[in-house]
Amino acid sequence: MARISKKSRKTSETDIKIDLNLDGEGKYNINTGINFFNHMLESFSKHSLFDLEIIAKGDTEIDDHHTIEDIGIILGEAFYEAIGDKKGIKRMSHAIIPMDDSLATVAIDIGGRSYSNISIDFNSYKIGDMTSEVVPHFFESFSSTAKVNINAKVEGNNDHHKVEALFKGFAKALKEAVYIEHNKIPSTKGVL
Repeated sequence: MARISKKSRKTSETDIKIDLNLDGEGKYNINTGINFFNHMLESFSKHSLFDLEIIAKGDTEIDDHHTIEDIGIILGEAFYEAIGDKKGIKRMSHAIIPMDDSLATVAIDIGGRSYSNISIDFNSYKIGDMTSEVVPHFFESFSSTAKVNINAKVEGNNDHHKVEALFKGFAKALKEAVYIEHNKIPSTKGVL
Protein backbone atom coordinates (compact mmCIF):
# COMPACT_ATOMS: atom_id res chain seq x y z
CA MET A 1 0.00 0.00 0.00
CA ALA A 2 1.40 3.37 -1.03
CA ARG A 3 2.03 5.72 1.87
CA ILE A 4 1.44 9.00 0.07
CA SER A 5 -0.67 12.09 0.61
CA LYS A 6 -1.54 15.30 -1.20
CA LYS A 7 -2.86 18.17 0.86
CA SER A 8 -3.65 21.82 0.31
CA ARG A 9 -4.84 24.72 2.39
CA LYS A 10 -5.87 28.20 1.32
CA THR A 11 -6.61 30.95 3.81
CA SER A 12 -6.49 34.72 3.71
CA GLU A 13 -2.87 34.41 4.92
CA THR A 14 -1.44 31.42 3.02
CA ASP A 15 -1.92 29.15 0.00
CA ILE A 16 -0.06 25.84 0.43
CA LYS A 17 0.17 22.61 -1.56
CA ILE A 18 2.03 19.56 -0.22
CA ASP A 19 2.78 16.17 -1.80
CA LEU A 20 4.40 13.60 0.52
CA ASN A 21 5.64 10.06 -0.12
CA LEU A 22 6.95 8.27 2.97
CA ASP A 23 8.54 5.55 0.85
CA GLY A 24 10.46 7.82 -1.47
CA GLU A 25 14.09 8.54 -2.24
CA GLY A 26 14.52 11.95 -0.64
CA LYS A 27 13.52 13.92 -3.74
CA TYR A 28 12.23 17.41 -3.06
CA ASN A 29 10.82 20.53 -4.64
CA ILE A 30 10.43 23.20 -1.95
CA ASN A 31 9.38 26.82 -2.37
CA THR A 32 7.99 28.47 0.76
CA GLY A 33 9.10 32.02 0.07
CA ILE A 34 11.48 31.72 3.07
CA ASN A 35 14.94 30.67 1.91
CA PHE A 36 16.31 29.32 5.19
CA PHE A 37 13.10 27.34 5.78
CA ASN A 38 13.40 25.91 2.24
CA HIS A 39 16.90 24.74 3.17
CA MET A 40 15.65 23.06 6.38
CA LEU A 41 12.78 21.28 4.60
CA GLU A 42 15.11 20.14 1.81
CA SER A 43 17.44 18.71 4.46
CA PHE A 44 14.46 17.04 6.14
CA SER A 45 13.41 15.40 2.84
CA LYS A 46 16.94 14.29 1.96
CA HIS A 47 17.65 12.69 5.35
CA SER A 48 14.22 11.12 5.89
CA LEU A 49 14.14 9.80 2.31
CA PHE A 50 10.59 11.17 2.10
CA ASP A 51 9.77 12.63 -1.30
CA LEU A 52 8.39 16.07 -0.56
CA GLU A 53 6.94 18.87 -2.65
CA ILE A 54 5.85 22.05 -0.91
CA ILE A 55 4.67 25.09 -2.82
CA ALA A 56 3.59 27.91 -0.54
CA LYS A 57 2.65 31.55 -0.86
CA GLY A 58 2.15 33.47 2.34
CA ASP A 59 1.94 36.94 3.77
CA THR A 60 5.71 37.07 4.32
CA GLU A 61 5.59 40.84 3.83
CA ILE A 62 4.10 40.84 7.36
CA ASP A 63 6.36 38.09 8.74
CA ASP A 64 7.08 34.39 8.32
CA HIS A 65 4.90 33.09 11.18
CA HIS A 66 1.72 32.24 9.23
CA THR A 67 3.57 30.47 6.43
CA ILE A 68 5.74 28.34 8.73
CA GLU A 69 2.85 27.52 11.06
CA ASP A 70 0.51 26.53 8.22
CA ILE A 71 3.17 24.39 6.54
CA GLY A 72 3.63 22.57 9.87
CA ILE A 73 -0.14 22.03 10.09
CA ILE A 74 -0.54 20.76 6.52
CA LEU A 75 2.63 18.66 6.57
CA GLY A 76 1.34 17.04 9.77
CA GLU A 77 -2.02 16.33 8.13
CA ALA A 78 -0.26 14.83 5.10
CA PHE A 79 1.92 12.67 7.35
CA TYR A 80 -1.10 11.48 9.36
CA GLU A 81 -2.92 10.49 6.18
CA ALA A 82 0.13 8.84 4.59
CA ILE A 83 1.00 6.73 7.65
CA GLY A 84 -2.45 5.09 7.50
CA ASP A 85 -3.35 2.53 10.16
CA LYS A 86 0.30 2.32 11.31
CA LYS A 87 0.26 -1.44 11.03
CA GLY A 88 3.77 -2.86 11.36
CA ILE A 89 5.62 0.43 11.86
CA LYS A 90 8.47 0.62 14.31
CA ARG A 91 6.55 3.54 15.91
CA MET A 92 9.22 4.91 18.27
CA SER A 93 12.70 6.07 17.39
CA HIS A 94 15.40 8.58 18.20
CA ALA A 95 18.39 10.22 16.57
CA ILE A 96 21.44 12.05 17.86
CA ILE A 97 22.86 14.36 15.21
CA PRO A 98 25.97 16.56 15.48
CA MET A 99 26.64 19.54 13.26
CA ASP A 100 29.93 21.23 14.03
CA ASP A 101 29.43 22.89 17.45
CA SER A 102 25.83 21.72 17.79
CA LEU A 103 24.17 18.51 18.93
CA ALA A 104 20.50 17.61 18.49
CA THR A 105 18.83 14.72 20.29
CA VAL A 106 15.37 13.93 18.89
CA ALA A 107 12.92 11.25 20.05
CA ILE A 108 9.69 10.40 18.22
CA ASP A 109 6.60 8.33 19.04
CA ILE A 110 3.94 7.90 16.34
CA GLY A 111 1.50 6.66 18.97
CA GLY A 112 -1.40 9.01 18.30
CA ARG A 113 -0.59 11.42 21.14
CA SER A 114 0.24 14.97 20.10
CA TYR A 115 2.98 16.56 22.13
CA SER A 116 5.98 18.68 21.23
CA ASN A 117 8.79 19.56 23.62
CA ILE A 118 11.60 21.38 21.81
CA SER A 119 14.42 22.70 23.98
CA ILE A 120 16.53 25.12 21.97
CA ASP A 121 17.92 28.56 22.81
CA PHE A 122 18.75 31.11 20.15
CA ASN A 123 21.40 33.81 20.06
CA SER A 124 19.71 35.81 17.30
CA TYR A 125 16.20 36.88 16.35
CA LYS A 126 16.75 35.76 12.74
CA ILE A 127 18.54 32.89 11.02
CA GLY A 128 18.96 34.02 7.45
CA ASP A 129 15.49 35.25 6.48
CA MET A 130 13.64 33.09 9.05
CA THR A 131 12.55 34.16 12.52
CA SER A 132 14.17 31.84 15.06
CA GLU A 133 11.23 31.77 17.49
CA VAL A 134 8.98 30.01 14.94
CA VAL A 135 11.21 26.91 14.83
CA PRO A 136 9.66 25.26 17.92
CA HIS A 137 6.23 26.40 16.71
CA PHE A 138 6.70 24.56 13.40
CA PHE A 139 7.28 21.30 15.31
CA GLU A 140 4.32 22.01 17.61
CA SER A 141 2.07 22.56 14.56
CA PHE A 142 3.30 19.35 12.91
CA SER A 143 2.88 17.35 16.12
CA SER A 144 -0.65 18.61 16.62
CA THR A 145 -2.02 17.43 13.27
CA ALA A 146 0.27 14.41 12.75
CA LYS A 147 -0.60 13.11 16.24
CA VAL A 148 3.08 12.52 16.90
CA ASN A 149 5.08 13.01 20.10
CA ILE A 150 8.32 14.92 19.50
CA ASN A 151 10.90 15.54 22.21
CA ALA A 152 14.09 17.31 21.21
CA LYS A 153 17.01 19.02 22.89
CA VAL A 154 19.54 21.06 20.96
CA GLU A 155 22.82 22.44 22.27
CA GLY A 156 25.43 24.58 20.56
CA ASN A 157 26.50 28.10 19.70
CA ASN A 158 25.66 28.69 16.04
CA ASP A 159 21.90 29.11 15.45
CA HIS A 160 22.10 27.84 11.85
CA HIS A 161 23.89 24.67 12.98
CA LYS A 162 21.46 24.09 15.86
CA VAL A 163 18.36 24.32 13.67
CA GLU A 164 19.88 22.22 10.89
CA ALA A 165 20.90 19.51 13.38
CA LEU A 166 17.34 19.59 14.74
CA PHE A 167 15.74 19.14 11.29
CA LYS A 168 18.20 16.35 10.39
CA GLY A 169 17.55 14.61 13.72
CA PHE A 170 13.81 14.92 13.16
CA ALA A 171 14.22 13.44 9.68
CA LYS A 172 16.33 10.48 10.84
CA ALA A 173 14.06 9.68 13.81
CA LEU A 174 10.89 9.91 11.73
CA LYS A 175 12.40 7.80 8.94
CA GLU A 176 13.19 5.01 11.40
CA ALA A 177 9.84 5.29 13.22
CA VAL A 178 7.84 4.79 9.98
CA TYR A 179 9.92 1.75 9.00
CA ILE A 180 7.69 -1.32 8.62
CA GLU A 181 9.21 -4.15 10.65
CA HIS A 182 6.26 -6.56 11.09
CA ASN A 183 2.52 -6.82 10.34
CA LYS A 184 0.96 -5.95 13.71
CA ILE A 185 -0.19 -2.74 15.36
CA PRO A 186 2.68 -1.70 17.70
CA SER A 187 0.55 -1.12 20.79
CA THR A 188 -0.72 -3.19 23.73
CA LYS A 189 -4.09 -1.51 23.10
CA GLY A 190 -4.25 -2.95 19.60
CA VAL A 191 -4.85 0.49 18.06
CA LEU A 192 -2.86 3.68 17.54
